[in-house]
Amino acid sequence: MGRRILKDALRSIVNAEKRGKATVELKPISTVISSFLTIMKDRGYIRNFELFDPHRAGKITVELQGRVNDCRALTYRQDIKAKDIQKYTTFKLPTQQWGYVVISTPDGILDHEEAIRRNVGGQVLGYFH
Repeated sequence: MGRRILKDALRSIVNAEKRGKATVELKPISTVISSFLTIMKDRGYIRNFELFDPHRAGKITVELQGRVNDCRALTYRQDIKAKDIQKYTTFKLPTQQWGYVVISTPDGILDHEEAIRRNVGGQVLGYFH
């Protein structure tokens, strides 16, 4: 069930972007979703997000910016080594100029550039561009 929550949240973001909406509401929520959104915010793909009542099922309101073309979560968590991250990103992303692969590592949830910088591998959660 936990993997499905991330997939549904990211699909909601993409569908709202395609319709030209300014905000989207995501529920239920998890810490993985909030970490994924933090990476998207740091990289400039969304404006901001706000958590409401995180102790219950809760909801997240995301302010969209119009930059997300595609955003996917992998239902199978694929293990990846630190040395294979660059090869994986060239395989998954359309070009090397934009887009990020999000990886769950022992250091936390990171994008592929930060994981390469820290020389750490983990499991691929998804990607966005």
